[in-house]
Amino acid sequence: MKAKQIRFFSPDENSESTKKSEKSVAKAAPVTGYISSTGKLVFPAKTITQLGFDPNSNRFKVGTQEGKRKIKSLYLIPSDEEQEQTFELAQGAKSYGISLPFILQKGGIDFAETKYTFTVKPFDYEEGVTGFELKLTNESPKPEYTGKPRGRKKQNPEAE
Repeated sequence: MKAKQIRFFSPDENSESTKKSEKSVAKAAPVTGYISSTGKLVFPAKTITQLGFDPNSNRFKVGTQEGKRKIKSLYLIPSDEEQEQTFELAQGAKSYGISLPFILQKGGIDFAETKYTFTVKPFDYEEGVTGFELKLTNESPKPEYTGKPRGRKKQNPEAE
């Protein structure tokens, strides 16, 4: 049988005069970005600094999960400048972006009509290489259900 971990109280904790003020731990803000209406993955300057990118020399391989028709997540893998098939960060006014309009359209993302945002989470790709997962979220509200009602029919107390 395992020994249970028990926290014991002291007599000082039982008095009101010595209340400890709990320090709230500040959570790190989630790293986010969005897809523009022209099909660019847009990273605000704040996001670039949080992720530690060097925007002038960064190139990325861009991919998605194999075997899926609709894109729900994009994966960015940092790569060397001499490698082919990489995408470059382009500088905008207050942000940086990667232009992917045709890839996003083929993946079923209608960026012209609806606004998509994404959260960036780092993950280990290979030995010593950290990739980034961009989890897409749609900001448009879900359409109202118009199908046939299911389940038992409600009894009407007025009909009796």
